[in-house]
Amino acid sequence: MRPSKFSEGQIVESLRQVRAGAPAVDVCRKLGITQTTFYRWRKKYDAAAVNEKREVRTLREENHKLKEMVANLLLGKLP
Repeated sequence: MRPSKFSEGQIVESLRQVRAGAPAVDVCRKLGITQTTFYRWRKKYDAAAVNEKREVRTLREENHKLKEMVANLLLGKLP
């Protein structure tokens, strides 16, 4: 699958425009995409989902670091 020519931020911004009241057809025409692509984006990049994904990723990284610290302490390794 080829990479999108639109960044995640651009996609989220177009979704916000439609949520604010702009017709989806006009936004699609302006971006040069099909309505199918737009609705696929909406399904994948819903603003709440994007924020949740970032938060989950951050929490997973923090959890990994904490587990590593605990393992090192249990093994007697001090940083």
